[in-house]
Parts: sequence; C-alpha cells; structure tokens
Amino acid sequence: MLRDTLKKAEKAKDKKALYGEDIDLERFIMEEAGEHEEVTRAKEVPKEVQETLLRVGVDPEERERAGTFIQVDQSGICTTCASESIEIMGMNVALDKYSWLKDYMWKAVAVDTDKYTATTALREAEGEMGGYFIRSKPGAREVFPLQACMFIGDERVMQTAHNIIIAEENSELHIITGCATGEDVSSALHVGVSEFYLKPGAKITFTMVHNWAEQVEVRPRTGIMVGDNATYISNYILTSPVKSIQSYPTAYCSGENSRVVFQSILGGQKDSVLDMGSRVILEGKGSSAEMVSRAVSKDSSQIYSRGHLAGRVPEVKGHLECHGLVLSDDSMIYAVPELEGSATDLEMSHEAAVGKIAEEEVMYLTSRGLTEEEAASMIVRGFLSMDITGLPPELAAETKRMLDMSLKGM
Repeated sequence: MLRDTLKKAEKAKDKKALYGEDIDLERFIMEEAGEHEEVTRAKEVPKEVQETLLRVGVDPEERERAGTFIQVDQSGICTTCASESIEIMGMNVALDKYSWLKDYMWKAVAVDTDKYTATTALREAEGEMGGYFIRSKPGAREVFPLQACMFIGDERVMQTAHNIIIAEENSELHIITGCATGEDVSSALHVGVSEFYLKPGAKITFTMVHNWAEQVEVRPRTGIMVGDNATYISNYILTSPVKSIQSYPTAYCSGENSRVVFQSILGGQKDSVLDMGSRVILEGKGSSAEMVSRAVSKDSSQIYSRGHLAGRVPEVKGHLECHGLVLSDDSMIYAVPELEGSATDLEMSHEAAVGKIAEEEVMYLTSRGLTEEEAASMIVRGFLSMDITGLPPELAAETKRMLDMSLKGM
C-alpha cells in the first residue's frame, strides 16, 4: 500500500494544480524536522511568537482550551492535552502509537491530486513528517476547543503538514486553528493536507484564521468524509494580505442525513490573489449542504470565489451563496457558482452578487458625523461580520472576537 502511494506521488511531483498560479517548489528550502526546540507549554514559546498566536485565535495561556499543537516550520514544538476524551499529538507520534492510522492516510485527499500533495507525501517518506493527529473518543462531548497553529519563522521555508482528524461515533469536536508567519519572513510556502473523518452521529466545528505575510504562498488541500447523521461546519477567515492562496476543500456527504456547512470571510488587500472555494458531493439520502461566502476586494487584489454543489441521489438539499464588494477599480471579484444535479427529487439553489458600497449608506453615516473613510470601513466590517453558526455560545463569542480582530485592517 505504501509503495503504491509513493509511486503515485512520484508520478505527480510535477503535476500542476487545476486552479491557481503554479509555484516553483525549488525556490524554497525544505528544512528538516526537529530544528526548533520543543517546549512543554504554549506559553514557553518566544514572546514574539506568542503575540502572533493571539492574532489568529491561539491562546498561549491555554485558557479554556482542551489541548494545543504548535508547529514551527517543519518541527512540532508543543503538544498538550487537558482532556481524557480527546487526543492531540504530532502525526509522527501518532503513527508510532497507532498502526491503524495508516489506513486513513490519503483516503480523503488523493496523494496525486497535484505537486503539493505529492511533495508532502514524498517528504513524509523521508521522515520529514509534519502536521497533527486529533481524535475524539466515541460519545465524547468536549466543551472547550482544541487549538493548533502552523507558524513559519524562517525565510524561504517550505512548510508541509499532513493532518488527520477523526471524530468517533456520536462525539463532538471543536477546533480552532491559526496559521501565521514571523514579522521578518517575507517569502515562504505553506502546504497543508487535512483529512477529516466523521463517524455516525459525530460533529466537527473547524474554525481557521489565516494571517500570512505579504509574500507567502499558501496551498491547503482538504477532504472531508461525513457519515450517517454527522455534521461538519467550517468557518474560514482571511483578511490580511498574502501573495497567493488556492484552496478548494471537498466534502463527501456519503452518510444518510449528513450535513456540511462552509462559511468563509475573505478580505483581499494589496496585490493578494485569493482563489478560494468549496465543493460538496451529496451522495447520501437526506444529506444537505450550505455554502456561504462574503468577499471584499480592495487595492489591486483578486478574489476568485468558487463553489460546487453536486447532488448525486434523490432527496438531497443544497444552497450556495456568494456576495462580494469591490472597493477599487484595480481589484476584482470573480464568482463561480456551480450546481450539478444527476438525480430526481433534489433541491439545490445558488445566489451570487458582486457590487459596490451603496452611496446612500455612506451619506447616511457621514450625516451622523463620520468621515467617508470611517463610513466605508464600518459598512465593510458590517458586511463581513456574518453570523457564525453551529457553535456553543462561549465558542461563538470567541470566534466573533477573532473576526473583529481580523477586520481591524479592513
């Protein structure tokens, strides 16, 4: 099995991605794992790293957190767990502990998807394993979220991570993950492969905040397998400049009454190129999906907002919604909603709208004493501050705080 995986990876190591600008991987340094010193608690990481962690929702003090994983460049430097009902550890540790974990690898994401997945697999084979393993035990209902952070601290590093998250039957997981770079990093590449497996009756809420440097390239690759009566909710926030990011997670609702919700908030600044989207394959009876995106482009940024709903069996429902605001003549939003129905008795809809700030709204706010710039900023922040659904009250408040912090620069 491993030999076949590596053969596929070797053949795909130069394969371009379907979307997004192609990246020359040879520009980046493949740093070895273990080059950064490990710590026993998150608050022991360097002060400048702690300040960055806070900006992406990762609390170094670990207040009201069930566990923590921090990876710096290619080194897992911190793992803690305060709950007996869940597990969190580096993938290298998990593979040594559980021989069955290999059966989950490269099942939700194909190893030969493109050069980025292939490179991640080939580095794993050479012992340069990055990423984390998270598992909730059957029936577990942990109130506090786990937190994970992928941090790039060195110039021109290629950081790869392969994450596997398993929610066992009738369990519930809340995960906050933040990705960021050090202040002196101007160029780097992050490739994150994440595979989610939701067993019958399970629920995962996954909230991700990205805060990369302006010249960082980002290529996440994500697959989600959703079982009977299981629910996956993704909240994604990116409002800081980045050179380019291309992400198109795919969820497979193969279980009966399975449900997926994708919510994304995108703020394009400077010359960022954001090629973002999500795809849901509805192939279980009674399965459903909701995909909602809010995007704002300014300066000379480009945003591609993609969405694909595919109904493969009767009695499935799906809705796709993308709204965008274009704030400058040099920026662009390109909305690409796709509906695919290949069965009778299904319900799928989409709504897409791209426009500008209404002049009457600006006039109203300026009449109340605000400047035009202050009025526009308030309107943009209100537009992007959509309700985050599916969270416990405490976590919803935390997510709202993270969103408010992310929007300060918009």
